[in-house]
Amino acid sequence: MLTDEKLIDLKALLVKPGKNVKLSNYSTKYKGKSLNKSESELLLEAGRKHLAEVQDKLYAHNKYAVLIVLQAMDAAGKDGAVKHIMSGFNPLGVKVYSFKAPTSHELDHDYFWRHTLALPGRGEIAIHNRSHYENVLVTKVHPEWILNENIPGVDNAKKVDKKFWEQRYKQIRRFEKNLADNGTIIMKFFLHVSKKEQKKRFLERIEDPGKNWKFSLSDLKERAFWDDYQNAYSDALSATSAEHAPWFVIPADDKWYARLAIASVIARQFEKLDISYPTVSPAQKEELQKAKLKLMAEEENGKEAKKAKAKKRSSRKK
Repeated sequence: MLTDEKLIDLKALLVKPGKNVKLSNYSTKYKGKSLNKSESELLLEAGRKHLAEVQDKLYAHNKYAVLIVLQAMDAAGKDGAVKHIMSGFNPLGVKVYSFKAPTSHELDHDYFWRHTLALPGRGEIAIHNRSHYENVLVTKVHPEWILNENIPGVDNAKKVDKKFWEQRYKQIRRFEKNLADNGTIIMKFFLHVSKKEQKKRFLERIEDPGKNWKFSLSDLKERAFWDDYQNAYSDALSATSAEHAPWFVIPADDKWYARLAIASVIARQFEKLDISYPTVSPAQKEELQKAKLKLMAEEENGKEAKKAKAKKRSSRKK
């Protein structure tokens, strides 16, 4: 099952609050011996059914919202994770948002605005494929892009300094704490792929006509900033992992393992929630029985009406 600690070591994936993260210390590959691809896929299939049952209960309970954040370098497998893990969910209660570069309209608002619009309601699950964290990742690698936000007092790239980023991390922590205090369960996943594996997947996208659409020259351009992105991610994970909004570093070179690990984390976080189907009071049970009798009476009345019509037709023939 997804909740078996022997299969997926949750503690090994969790970024402890206050921990200084260095991504080079985290493996990008599955190094255990208890799992293989075929077994993992069977476990994931069973896990999807379990997650669907929990989602149904979450929806009925209607007190918690769930926000799942997926961040990664290009080609790390975010889209595949959404497709393979979340396919068992009822689409009425789950919304997936993929955030691209902000539009001019979005830039006219604070950087949380477009993400706030995509937050889940009570009983719902929202999956953010890229998120508000882009504002301390891609913009940290390219600080000149901050100028597009027209922030008062920030009129040149030199003002996007260490103090600026500390303030932005503080804003994110405050944003997530407010969500958590009001019933949103937050899970944040960084899919940790190696530079070698990314190259392999880029080449597959170029060589396979069915995957050509997935590749952009801009992806190659950003690859040149690999080390800068690794540092930006390390800083963000260090500054923003909290008990109410934890980060999990998922080895992503093996897609089958990454998907199972993410599903396992979600299942175990759900286990911590005190959720159940709404209980029915004695008065409501009495009303249900009355409704049942009324519905059964409709069936009996229908049978009697059919008999009466048949009898009437029979008498006319005579």
